Amino acid sequence: MAVKNYGVKHRTPPGDVVDRALEQLKLVGYAVVDSGYDAEEQAEIAAAFDRAHAAQAERYGADALREIDEHNTVRMPMLYEAIFGKLAQNPRVLAITEHLIGGSYSTGTFILNQQNGIVNPAGKDYNQAAYHRDLPYQHFTSSRPLALNALYCVDPFTSENGATLVVPGTHKSEPFPSDDTVRALERQITASAGSFLVLDCMVYHSGAPNRSTADRRAVNHVYTIPMIRQQIDMPAILGHRDDLSDDARKLFGYGAQHITSLDAYYASRRSRLEG
Repeated sequence: MAVKNYGVKHRTPPGDVVDRALEQLKLVGYAVVDSGYDAEEQAEIAAAFDRAHAAQAERYGADALREIDEHNTVRMPMLYEAIFGKLAQNPRVLAITEHLIGGSYSTGTFILNQQNGIVNPAGKDYNQAAYHRDLPYQHFTSSRPLALNALYCVDPFTSENGATLVVPGTHKSEPFPSDDTVRALERQITASAGSFLVLDCMVYHSGAPNRSTADRRAVNHVYTIPMIRQQIDMPAILGHRDDLSDDARKLFGYGAQHITSLDAYYASRRSRLEG
């Protein structure tokens, strides 16, 4: 049923799932997007998350990770499970990013800056339960996003298990709002498992306490312009991978790495000119 209105001369036409997300992101700074994965694919991702979490603990030591407050984060899960490389290339998320940041990942206009598995533990303190931007310590606005956050919901996001809190529209304002304004405007964004919560990285958001009896799992992706250095040098860690397409290599930052010598700079120039 159409929304009743009057005095309207111009309006945004209806569109598909990507169009709706783009409209919402521009207006309020976030949107919930169906990933397009079926139940079997969602279950595969959930099982892979647990394997990656366990593999990280085995590799680096569960106690050692707890000491540095890294036990509820899985850094670069694609390093342990190939399915997370595919998750980072979700067609709907990439289409949204192409429209908002501009260009195409196949031409290196934006890259995957970071991918982190996140556990919001049941009934425990959570290090993401504070308002922040995913470009922290930055107080500016831009005519188009420099970065987007796509948080994949491994589990449903509910009010009980600490679904993400957002202060709508704060991607358009430089300072963090006053406490009273945050409390008046904040919204908790519930979403079904298999959804992406996509945010402009300059919108203020926060995790919330998990009051349920089960951990809440998610996988966060941050896509940025290449000038913003990756959180972790993905090409250096992934190394030479025959299983990566040329497009995937560009998305993961191959060719956008920090140049450390003049020889490397001139070689990169020649490589680009030779196509």
